[in-house]
Amino acid sequence: MNYKKILIAVDSSENSLLVAQKGFELAKQLKAESALVFVVDKSKAVGNPDAGIMPNEALIVLKKEAQDTLDQLIRLSNQKQDTIKFMPEGLPKQDVLKTSELWEADLIVVGIHGKSGFSLWAMGSTTQHITLHSLIPVIVVPVHKK
Repeated sequence: MNYKKILIAVDSSENSLLVAQKGFELAKQLKAESALVFVVDKSKAVGNPDAGIMPNEALIVLKKEAQDTLDQLIRLSNQKQDTIKFMPEGLPKQDVLKTSELWEADLIVVGIHGKSGFSLWAMGSTTQHITLHSLIPVIVVPVHKK
């Protein structure tokens, strides 16, 4: 198969740098276009009304975290600043797949251990959902703690 568009799914976990680097490396080897996707998880935008933080303010903070993470991953992976970035709002397990369809990706790159502390035996609900429901091939980058 000829891969022309590789979508690299990341989050704000420390493992995302390895996932991004592997995805960018693969794209370079295959002479494919690459893009990063960081889904702003709206379920985490609950805020704390007692402390004066409303859900919409929490969402703004999450969006800023996503943008900062994408910029940092691009910089640390020595990629161009005009690298394609997607920041959909929703649920990661669903919106990575939606983004892959909208962008017409040929391949998705994800990691096993993300922000929610996936356990290897369960593979992680987001990664598992993506691998089971994707209509295109998925490469899973294993991340091992030292």
